[in-house]
Amino acid sequence: MSNSTRDDVAIQSERAILAAVRLPDSRYNKDDPFGELQALVEQAGAVVVGTLDQMLKRPISGTYIGSGKLIELKSLCDELDAQTVIFDHELSPKQIANIEKVVERKVLDRSEVILDIFASRATTHEAKLQVEIAQLEYTYPRLRSMWSHLERIAGSAAGGGVGTRGPGEQQLEIDRRLVQRRKAHLKQELGKIQARKERSVEKRNHDNFTVGLVGYTNAGKSTLFNSLTEGGAYADDRLFATLMTRTRKWELGNGVEVMLSDTVGFVRDLPHNLVASFKATLEEATHADLLLIVLDVSDPAAELQYSEVDRTLEELFAGVAKAEARAASRGASDVQVEPWQPPERLVLLNKVDLLRDNTELLIWQQKIPNSLPISSLPSTDENPSRGQAELAAIIKEATLGEVLEVTLTLPMREAKALHVLETKAEILDRQYEGDQVIITTRIGKRLLAQLCSGGAKISSDKPLDQPQTLQPWQTPPKD
Repeated sequence: MSNSTRDDVAIQSERAILAAVRLPDSRYNKDDPFGELQALVEQAGAVVVGTLDQMLKRPISGTYIGSGKLIELKSLCDELDAQTVIFDHELSPKQIANIEKVVERKVLDRSEVILDIFASRATTHEAKLQVEIAQLEYTYPRLRSMWSHLERIAGSAAGGGVGTRGPGEQQLEIDRRLVQRRKAHLKQELGKIQARKERSVEKRNHDNFTVGLVGYTNAGKSTLFNSLTEGGAYADDRLFATLMTRTRKWELGNGVEVMLSDTVGFVRDLPHNLVASFKATLEEATHADLLLIVLDVSDPAAELQYSEVDRTLEELFAGVAKAEARAASRGASDVQVEPWQPPERLVLLNKVDLLRDNTELLIWQQKIPNSLPISSLPSTDENPSRGQAELAAIIKEATLGEVLEVTLTLPMREAKALHVLETKAEILDRQYEGDQVIITTRIGKRLLAQLCSGGAKISSDKPLDQPQTLQPWQTPPKD
């Protein structure tokens, strides 16, 4: 029997068996059923030595997997000298305890592995707070089953030494109270950080056209982010290389610039408590003007990954819409508030350079109309990256909106508005009358509306209405 115990959930260098129950509604890559879990486990530092799965109509309540397969799992662990069994599901504390009794090994579930990876990747104070909160929320309902010392009685009549005598409270209740107290403290600290970030994001979104990169973990978001900006985001060929949103300026030429954000990647069956902890990180993308969904089409599981990203975004949008509606209902009745609308989306078919032939790309373009083939690698003169120039042209067109030729009259004191016109619009004519300047310009409708909403005192020979919602990729840029 292995000496591994639940007192240590770390799995570095341990020999692990992967196990799963495949249900009729299970979402997994049938061509490589354990591919993603194996990648997660290897990222956590363990060595996968075997796999075992079972097809069932419904999971077994006590052990999730069938009793016969459980005995087979025990034999496989003995044969391969495995110290750990990792299930591709989230198990209940009772199920973990029952399985451990049979296999006589440490049993972990998918959520524990993901939390372990997030904990090892967290570098910023905010990320560390979020991970610790997620770990506490995962651990709290499992305290009784995870740790044997929690059944001991503290302060019993038999005596436990000075300072331990008391009302006879169970150690379990003490630990639960400590967890709740610690979690409340962490959430308060995290709330202060996120409040500051929300104010920063709100100002940035008001002053700039914002674009968010979203997608499955390891799809190439950070590599593309670094290629398009001077962001310096950490990029690596591994899962969850990015845990925090990073935003940088993206220069599109002719003085046009947007703010581009790189976000944490999605993954199938992300633990609910982890989704909740990273809610503010993900919600930053929901308030962007445009979302770029980066899809690694060279991955055999790309179709499953795309459906997971789409499903997660819809859930996130639904949550934001409800929150915005509640906030609007609490506001003043005489204030007209525009209902929140989810951002437009453009799918980027990334890593097309790794496809075997053009046929695979054509199939993807049929599956996702109006998608853009792209390579996220940095572009060079000798080897220009495919699609990046086209993407920049699309974003530039979306940023400017419909181009108008208008004559504007501004007071000379509107220095900021004049600077924007000089740097981001085409000046056709300029005349001065007293303390005013009359400028004839070709300017994007969005930029003009932004100037007006920013408080600039501008009069025009044409109505300055709000810009229409555009879908920029419906009009591809000319070569």
